[in-house]
Amino acid sequence: MYGDEKGAPGFDAGNLGIMVDILSSLAVDLDKVGLHQDQVHGSTWEGREVPRVSHFPSVALVDLAHLAAMVVDQVPSVLMLTTFSQGSLGVGKQYFESIMDEVASLFPGAIKIGSINCETELSLCKELAARPGRAPRLFVYSYKGSEKGYLEEYKGDLTAKNVKSFCQDHLRRFSKRISLKHFDLSSSNAENHLKVMLLSTKKDTPVIWRVLSGLYHKRFTFYDVEVHDVSDPVVKKLGVDELPAIIGWLSNGEKHILKSGISVKDLKSAIKDLSSILDNFEKKNKKVASSQTREKQRDSKEGQLPLLTASNFDALCGDKAPVCTIGAFRSTKARDKLESLLSKVSQKSLSRRQYAASGSRDSVSYVLLDATKQESFLGAFDKSGFKSMDNLLVVYKPRKGKFAAFTGDMSIEEVEKFVSAVLNGDVQFTKTRQKPVLK
Repeated sequence: MYGDEKGAPGFDAGNLGIMVDILSSLAVDLDKVGLHQDQVHGSTWEGREVPRVSHFPSVALVDLAHLAAMVVDQVPSVLMLTTFSQGSLGVGKQYFESIMDEVASLFPGAIKIGSINCETELSLCKELAARPGRAPRLFVYSYKGSEKGYLEEYKGDLTAKNVKSFCQDHLRRFSKRISLKHFDLSSSNAENHLKVMLLSTKKDTPVIWRVLSGLYHKRFTFYDVEVHDVSDPVVKKLGVDELPAIIGWLSNGEKHILKSGISVKDLKSAIKDLSSILDNFEKKNKKVASSQTREKQRDSKEGQLPLLTASNFDALCGDKAPVCTIGAFRSTKARDKLESLLSKVSQKSLSRRQYAASGSRDSVSYVLLDATKQESFLGAFDKSGFKSMDNLLVVYKPRKGKFAAFTGDMSIEEVEKFVSAVLNGDVQFTKTRQKPVLK
C-alpha cells in the first residue's frame, strides 16, 4: 500500500526525509579535500545540458531565521530549499525548482519547498560551510541514525524519481515497529493518549505510514506491525477482518477499527484519505475527553461519601433515617469502587423517588464502612460478619431493625437494579441479629 523504495504506489517499505536543502549556488571548497568540482558526480550542473522546463513554479524565499525555526521545531515534513546567487539565475534554477515542485506534489502537506538568495543570506551560506557559486548542490537535513539533525549531500542525477528516493532514505521514524506477540492490550488501554496502529503484511514500515506519523507525531502515538494474515489469533482478538488495517485507541482506552482493507490508487489520495480518518478520530477523542472532564467536575462537586463512624452514626443511619445504604469494604480498591458506584447511584432518579410508592418523603442515605475495623458491626447482620467478602452492600432500616445484603456483581447495572428493587419494595428484608453498634 502506497509507495515502495522504487516510487511505485503501494503500502510497501520506503523512506522520507525531514528537511531537504537544495542549494543551487552553495559550493563547498573542495580544494580542501583535494578534489575539484568537475570531479564530483552530481556536485555541479555547469556544462551540462539543462532539460526544458515545462512550467515555472513560484517558490517562496527562506531566510536564516525561518530555517533555524524549522530545525529547532523538528518539523516532520521534508523541507527542500534551492539557494541561488546572481550567477545561477535562469533556466537552471527554474529546473531545480520544477523538480522540487514535482516531488513535493507527490506528498501533499509532507514536503515544503523554499528558495534561499545566497547573496542576501550570506550568514546562512557561511553557516552551511559553503560559498556562492554557479554549481547547484543538493543536501538533505537528516535525522537518520542520529537524534541531532545534520546535512548530507545528494550526488545523484537531478530527476524527480531519484530526488524522491533520496528523500525517502532519510525519513525520521516516528512510528514504533512492534510485535503483536509482545503487544499488551491492557497497557494500551491504560495510557491516557491517542494511539493508532497499522497492521500490514510488509516487513518494513510503509512509506505512507511514515509520512503520516511525521505529520501527526505530536498528536498521536504511532505503531506498526507485520502480520501474515487475519487468521492470527491476536489479529482476530483485535477485531480485524481484512488487511491492511488501522486500529485506534481513544484516550479513555476505547478501541476502534478506523479502516480495514485499505486500498488507494496513489500517494496523494492516500495521504488525503488517511489524514481525514485521523482528523475525525481526533475530533471524536476531543468529545470523549470533554465528556470525561465534565463527569470528573460533576463527581468532584458531589464530594466523597461519608465514612460511617460512631460519631456520625446517629445522624446518618440512626432511627431518623428510614433507609441507610452501607458500602462495606476491606481494601482501598474495594472502597474506591464502592464510592464510585454509590455516588453515581445516589444521583439517579431511581434513588430520588424516596419511597414515592409508599408515600414516604424521607431520603435514602449512602455511606461507606471500613469492614476491617468494624467486624462486630457487620456481625449484627450476619453471624460470619461477611468476612469472606471484599466488598458488599447492606441496606439497613433502623426503625424496623431489618436489613438486606447484596454480595453480587459490583457493577453499576447490578447495583442500580438492587437499589431500585429496594425502593420498590421488591427485596425481602431480614431481622438483624442484634442492634448494630459502631466502635
